[in-house]
Amino acid sequence: MGLFDRIRRVVSANLNDMVSKAEDPEKMLEQAILEMQEDLVQLRQGVAQAIAAQKRTEKQYNDAQNEINKWQRNAQLALQKGDENLARQALERKKTFTESSTALKASLDQQTAQVENLKRNLIQLESKISEAKTKKEMLKARITAAKAQEQLQGMVRGMNTSSAMAAFERMEEKVLMQEARAQSAGELAGADLEHQFAALEASSDIDDELAALKAQMSLPGGTANQAQLPPEQTTTSKANHEVVDAELDSLRKQLDQM
Repeated sequence: MGLFDRIRRVVSANLNDMVSKAEDPEKMLEQAILEMQEDLVQLRQGVAQAIAAQKRTEKQYNDAQNEINKWQRNAQLALQKGDENLARQALERKKTFTESSTALKASLDQQTAQVENLKRNLIQLESKISEAKTKKEMLKARITAAKAQEQLQGMVRGMNTSSAMAAFERMEEKVLMQEARAQSAGELAGADLEHQFAALEASSDIDDELAALKAQMSLPGGTANQAQLPPEQTTTSKANHEVVDAELDSLRKQLDQM
């Protein structure tokens, strides 16, 4: 392969690549339909011209037929009048129009076939344009959907998913910690309440015991209580009272420290 052939292929490949990248599918579809419509206009003009030529040839052919019929009648009339020379001239004119009529008939048949072919092509082109318009709308919808999908994929790729998930995990951990603190505070509050009730129960027992001691040791009159004591305890009642008072003071101090 020669150097110039290689350069030509490289240039052609680069140009084709540039053209392919520059092509916008939507604009190309619009341009294609515009070109098809221009072809349709030209084809309609061609059909109209062909039909006009057909009509002209048809009129010429019909006129030639009328001339043939006319000179045929003239020849018959001349013979009836006994003028054979005039009849011959009429037949010669008839022959001229007959030759013209034959040529016109061939041209007319050709033009008629051509017009029919152009009409079929016109109908096919109109059908293709209608189909192209329908496809264009479908392709435009697909192009729009593809562009939207491409943009969405670009947005997804641009999102920092790992960072976002890490942020969610941190927030979830904070919520769990806050819930744990709230639960611990609730448990501590419940324990403190139970402790208070237990202290109240203990205080109530001590109060009951203290009341019983007071009832035993501080009854009014004191004689009945003394009568129930053995004789040897009457001489030491004062010492017993001091011991009880000391014990009572000790109990009070213990209750104050609780």
